[in-house]
Amino acid sequence: MVAAIRIHRNGGPEVLTLEDVAVGSPGPGEVRVRHTAVGLNFIDTYFRSGLYPAPGGLPFIPGNEAAGVVEEVGEGVTEVAVGDRVAYGSSLGAYCAARVMPVAPLVKLPDSIADQTAAAMMLKGMTARYLLRQTFEVKPGHTILVQAAAGGVGLLLCQWAAHIGATVIGTVGSPEKAELARANGAHHTILYRDEDFVARVREITEGRLCDVVYDGVGQATYPASLDCLRPRGLFASFGNASGAIQNFSLLALSQKGSLYATRPTLFTHVATRPQLLENAADLFEVVASGVVKVPVNQSYPLAEAAAAHGDLEGRRTTGSSVLIP
Repeated sequence: MVAAIRIHRNGGPEVLTLEDVAVGSPGPGEVRVRHTAVGLNFIDTYFRSGLYPAPGGLPFIPGNEAAGVVEEVGEGVTEVAVGDRVAYGSSLGAYCAARVMPVAPLVKLPDSIADQTAAAMMLKGMTARYLLRQTFEVKPGHTILVQAAAGGVGLLLCQWAAHIGATVIGTVGSPEKAELARANGAHHTILYRDEDFVARVREITEGRLCDVVYDGVGQATYPASLDCLRPRGLFASFGNASGAIQNFSLLALSQKGSLYATRPTLFTHVATRPQLLENAADLFEVVASGVVKVPVNQSYPLAEAAAAHGDLEGRRTTGSSVLIP
């Protein structure tokens, strides 16, 4: 038996319950992983609340991201071996001390990347990678807007895009978060609670606006995010931290300059083993080289997952957070 967080009904953080669960031996194509750190992500709150239904229904173990050590491998597994340090960012069921899972989402960790860093960066880092390299290929000279720039994905986007050579504008909720975003690559920050971020974007860009807006906030920043885009710019909505966007208007894209809009997810960008390995390799390279640093600013015991969710939804966290089994 191992400790795990389970959800028996959808709701607020209070539905996260600590239980002992049995973990058996892996079958064909499976491995048993002992977790050393588990990543905390906003998508976890979507599964908890029911916004995203859990594929297997209730009850379930939340969490999509973790790092650990392979304890046992099933028949036919060649991708990893017992004793390998591994991590993953796209497999529901991470809030536990150990689990049996398919080998497909796992990648081996290089020695240069610590377990807590890996647990904090797989989902968020691979998300930043596909947003910058696939959703919209950011190049030197581009101007981008990152909503919630001091969050987990936001800080990675700011660093990576600044390294590429883009001008990075970030919205934040406090002067402390503005300082953090600037320290992580944002050239300009906007206090969205105190300032009209559309007017500030116009001022900063001298009316040229942005090539792309990366928006993980959702309802609270729509449709204003569209007004930050130049004609034919791209609105990349990749999260719903303030709630899902309601009544999205295709006509508004025409009226605001023949804009493009997309709602991508990580899971479709790492759906095959080659796609996963390519994405992870790019991420490991920029982290190992120091181009992108992964700030793990909060750590909680696994048993305090409910408090961690409360802090995350209450905007009391910055950067990345991990749960320690």
